[in-house]
Amino acid sequence: MLDTYLWGHVERISPEAPVPVVALERTEYRIGGAGNVALNLASLGARVDVLSLIGKDADGEKLVGLLGEKRIGTARLLMGESRITTNKARVMGRNQQMLRLDSETTRDLGKAEEDALLEEVRRYVEKEAPQVMIFEDYNKGVLTPRVIREALALCRHHGIITAVDPKRKNFFSYEGVTIFKPNLKEVREGLNILAEDIRLPALRQIHQQLAERLGHSISFITLSEKGVFLQLGEQAAHIPSHIRNIADVSGAGDTVIAVASLVYAATRDAQLMGEVANIAGGLVCEEVGTVAISKDRLLEECGKLLGGK
Repeated sequence: MLDTYLWGHVERISPEAPVPVVALERTEYRIGGAGNVALNLASLGARVDVLSLIGKDADGEKLVGLLGEKRIGTARLLMGESRITTNKARVMGRNQQMLRLDSETTRDLGKAEEDALLEEVRRYVEKEAPQVMIFEDYNKGVLTPRVIREALALCRHHGIITAVDPKRKNFFSYEGVTIFKPNLKEVREGLNILAEDIRLPALRQIHQQLAERLGHSISFITLSEKGVFLQLGEQAAHIPSHIRNIADVSGAGDTVIAVASLVYAATRDAQLMGEVANIAGGLVCEEVGTVAISKDRLLEECGKLLGGK
């Protein structure tokens, strides 16, 4: 996705309607959506490529250019005339978001589009042998049940770690994924849970219910200001959040899954994965808008909070 920020200042209320008039000062373009996950990975020093389908339009060209500037591979990024590139335009006044305008296509890919994308996935896996494949599901129609099923099967065949940040529409389509990272709200909706208990026994029960449906390896559930929960086998932990000066939660989930996937691929240590990703998610919330995690800042903060782990 392309994130557009229209920065300005507010001095008066419109005479036409009871809304503020924003005097535009500058326009800023950032990498958003799954691209923000890729950006976080690149910021941490990983080699990363994006595989998706965007529009053959000016927004798509702008997005490809931004990805290239950050050394994110776009050779497998398909551009089609049947869709438009998702663009979330945010009007910012007094350093706060006042309005958001979304331009997007959300219908599911057609068979021909699925075929083309899955072929790119196959070629990429066979040529590049990635260590991790992350599925970023935003309910925009690109990750269809077929794309999810066949891409996961391909990764399992090649021994590739898989991670997903799911949405409700395809919540239970990610059977056999390595790391399943929903937030608590998505879990409650997916499992139809009304209770708000987030004590460890209740969270363990949630993992069991998810595992019965998905057969996945690791549940990694973000709990907003309460931190994160993870479980791998019988190993389970509730990791509390650290005190932060929160400015904006936009993109925090992108940072969390990027850091979690990278740490787990490097260490196979689920506990360390959860602790580092939890810290990273808090750090980016101190910035306005979607921003990538700073490698140096993350390492510094981990040194302070995790000691010799």
